[in-house]
Amino acid sequence: MLRRLILIAIIAVLGVCELAPALAYAQDNSQGQQQQQPRKSLFDILFGGFGNNNDQQATPPPPPVVVKPKKGVLPPVPKPPVAKSATATRLAVFGDTMASDLAAALDRFYSDDPNIIIINQGVPGSSFTRPDFFDWNKTAVDQVSKNTFDIAVMFIGLNDRQSIKSNGTTLKVGTDDWNTAYKSDVSDFVQAIRGANKPIIWVGLPAMGKDDFSTAVSAVSAIQRLAVFAGGGDFVDIYDRFVDDNGNYTDTGPDLNGNQVQIRRSDGIRFTSAGADNLAYYVSQTIKLYYRGGGDVGLNVTDALAGTDAALMVRPPYQGLGQTRLLEVAGAVIPLSQKPKPALELVTSAPASADPASSAQAFDVSQMLNAPVGRVDAFGVGTTPSEPPDESKSAAASAPAATAASASAPPADASAPASVAATQ
Repeated sequence: MLRRLILIAIIAVLGVCELAPALAYAQDNSQGQQQQQPRKSLFDILFGGFGNNNDQQATPPPPPVVVKPKKGVLPPVPKPPVAKSATATRLAVFGDTMASDLAAALDRFYSDDPNIIIINQGVPGSSFTRPDFFDWNKTAVDQVSKNTFDIAVMFIGLNDRQSIKSNGTTLKVGTDDWNTAYKSDVSDFVQAIRGANKPIIWVGLPAMGKDDFSTAVSAVSAIQRLAVFAGGGDFVDIYDRFVDDNGNYTDTGPDLNGNQVQIRRSDGIRFTSAGADNLAYYVSQTIKLYYRGGGDVGLNVTDALAGTDAALMVRPPYQGLGQTRLLEVAGAVIPLSQKPKPALELVTSAPASADPASSAQAFDVSQMLNAPVGRVDAFGVGTTPSEPPDESKSAAASAPAATAASASAPPADASAPASVAATQ
């Protein structure tokens, strides 16, 4: 028993010896912290330590951060999901946000064609009026010098209704000086592309959800059209393709399969995927003028209907005021006061009417088969018109017959009464 007590006492002494340095260090450390953080007096608590030299000085405020405005940059060229030919035609789509939507739709349209590559070069927020944000004319020169594309498609104008700074002066939107300066900028872009013997297809702006904005972008599109035509480019007018039968903005319409779908977004500006696919189809009709397939770009492709309304009849979708122009006869003189009929009404016969005047306007397909030879709708068949009788010859022939008849008749009795002579 005594041995156990002695053993326990020895273990306790050894344990205290081992813990003593740690306890001493902890005590010293706590005392050091207390020395570093002296107690605050009642004055410090009430008045926040004013006058206490031991308090830390207030840190100065950080310097203001100057944020430089961001500039637009061309998006990187994505890797196509489908393997493309090494000699594939490179079609670059330039412009603003809507150009990016068009590029995505064209990429879907030509997804199965290994001989054409769609390059999205749309810069959101860009315009010709703000070269400080993104300079399109400089970009055109750079892209041509680097030979980064074979065919150019431009779709821009949402942000172009802004003042233009020229030679230290500010040109207000809509003035003659602004129109001249804007047309000059567009012409410079077109000339940079055409000067390198590369085709450019310019897409006009569609109708917008708000009337005032639609009017504004239509004025921009009209200037673009003149500049593009003057520079030798192709202009694709899509305004009538995205309106209703009355020429008003509509956000619904037929898709590529003819189904009525949403073609414009809720903002009344951009296209949905279905609407962008429709737009890509319209643009592809003009692309056919230069892209023959097989990775070759050429001019003067032999296709009489390419790029015309007649070419669009072979495939939906179709809507808007443009349908009234589908079946107009080439070369026909149409009065300006006449309202053109929709295509569906032109190919159906008018109902029979008791009014001869209205019945005379009825259209019958047999009229095209019975058209006289030489008329535009005879189509090489036609009928030979019968020779009308010559009235002068018939009158001359009737005169000798009357003379002969009078000579063969017996002379009347002069003594007979007038009534008897008349009856003989």
